[in-house]
Amino acid sequence: MEAPRRRSVKPVLHPQPLSDGPLKASDALSLPLYLTNAVFFTLFFSVVYYLLLRWREKIRNSTPLHVVTLSEIAAIVTFVASFIYLLGFFGIGFVQSLIIPRASHEDILDEDEINDYDSLMLKEDTRAIPCAAAPQSDDCKIASPRPTKKIIEDKIPPPVIPLSSEEDEEIVKSVVEGKTPSYALESKLGDCHRAAAIRREALQRTTGKSLSGLPLDGFDYDAILGQCCEMPVGYVQIPVGIAGPLLLDGKEFSVPMATTEGCLVASTNRGCKAIYASGGATSSLLRDAMTRAPVVRFGTAKRAAELKFFLEDPLNFETLSLVFNSSSRFGRLQSIKCAIAGKNLYIRFSCSTGDAMGMNMVSKGVQNVMDFLNNEFPDMDVIGISGNYCSDKKPAAVNWIEGRGKSVVCEAIIKEEVVKKVLKTDVASLVELNMLKNLTGSAMAGALGGFNAHASNIVSAVYIATGQDPAQNIESSHCITMMEAVNDGKDLHVSVTMPSIEVGTVGGGTQLASQSACLNLLGVKGASKEAPGSNARQLATIVAGAVLAGELSLMSAIAAGQLVKSHMKYNRSNKDVTNVSS
Repeated sequence: MEAPRRRSVKPVLHPQPLSDGPLKASDALSLPLYLTNAVFFTLFFSVVYYLLLRWREKIRNSTPLHVVTLSEIAAIVTFVASFIYLLGFFGIGFVQSLIIPRASHEDILDEDEINDYDSLMLKEDTRAIPCAAAPQSDDCKIASPRPTKKIIEDKIPPPVIPLSSEEDEEIVKSVVEGKTPSYALESKLGDCHRAAAIRREALQRTTGKSLSGLPLDGFDYDAILGQCCEMPVGYVQIPVGIAGPLLLDGKEFSVPMATTEGCLVASTNRGCKAIYASGGATSSLLRDAMTRAPVVRFGTAKRAAELKFFLEDPLNFETLSLVFNSSSRFGRLQSIKCAIAGKNLYIRFSCSTGDAMGMNMVSKGVQNVMDFLNNEFPDMDVIGISGNYCSDKKPAAVNWIEGRGKSVVCEAIIKEEVVKKVLKTDVASLVELNMLKNLTGSAMAGALGGFNAHASNIVSAVYIATGQDPAQNIESSHCITMMEAVNDGKDLHVSVTMPSIEVGTVGGGTQLASQSACLNLLGVKGASKEAPGSNARQLATIVAGAVLAGELSLMSAIAAGQLVKSHMKYNRSNKDVTNVSS
């Protein structure tokens, strides 16, 4: 008769629940640790103060020190007890390391129970803090211990999954305790991914909040060091859709748009289709100049006016240009415009910046000129390199009127049959709607550069996809949309005029892999060697062309009464999110 086969067993560590953390010597206290510490600190200093007072009185009264009262005996006992506690408190970390080994408990589960646990974890993974510090997700799986049967039955969340090494764990503790600055991890470790993982874990332990939905792996953290983002803990995923082909100036472009708004890409794509079917759109670059405007102060308004006249004198422009242009190979001073407010002078420098967006480039040139002017006007006090007369990342009339970055106008004639078949409306309705909504309605609202339907939607989506500064969407979205019936009222002439599109194809976020790929899709990746600045100018016209398509489609949807219906169909989730944990 065959002997019964013994079931194989596996030793499993018995971790503590996540809410309590590992066992500590302080867990034996009846009160929370901070309350116990407060009590003993108070007792220690109180009895020391009391005994010192009694000692002084005995010396004054010539009372022998060895003669003590009952209260003094109690004070001495309290002093000794509190002293012993405080001495032990400062060595508690050392004591805990002796009395709590890494694997303090062991339990045994058979294979059936282990399989039950695996099945349970697939269904009910409620851990608050994920494995964030291990560079590879496989390490997390290997290091994850199995809980005991009691934990399975009670459905207690699994423990904090350990970091990839004891050294990382010590660094996390150092960051949590404030001994190691979080911002210094990259320079300390020399590994940007590891620094992000440790910072992430420290953040989760400090806040008690999980970052399980924020990806960590799959990103080149070295690429952003010192130029794109500080103290990273992960990255946000934004879907990228493609609108097009956009037929612009005889070329076809597939326009990448990074957005989480449903209908946006589909609507812009419909506008591209209408433009393509009508023969395409054309664009004109009106101006290319980035600006920076420092503010300086004098003792009198007269002296401020004297500098204004000096800067605006054509005879001095060549000298100032040489000083400005010496700061860069591509930065070239174009003009200087001044505005006075009492004793304060605002000096708006405009310059070309090649294929870069150019904020840093123009700032360096302005600093050179400021240093030069200090020799000619020693009483000039430079208050700030930027005085908001530039104006950057703010709605401003000076940008709307004078322009900033690339000033572009883009137009197309949409044929009557295309308006009816593709856009599902008619020319007369579009012209009337544009006048009452984009022109009159915006004027009633006191709009500044907002004489359009939704230019910022398209600008933001293209900017994020191609690595531009999203904050510059504010002035870059300045746009006036015009619609007019042409060819005896049969066809539609539509145009967008955008005076301050601020884009670049080098520097900043354009160098990141995803954004660089989107620029490459458009054929404007990096700097143009044949014609410096042409890639950035091309990108500006593509932005304007995409805005033209977006304006055309949205206005048609509103005119045809389809806006709400389309958003209910494409911009609302059907997923049941009631059971999704926060």
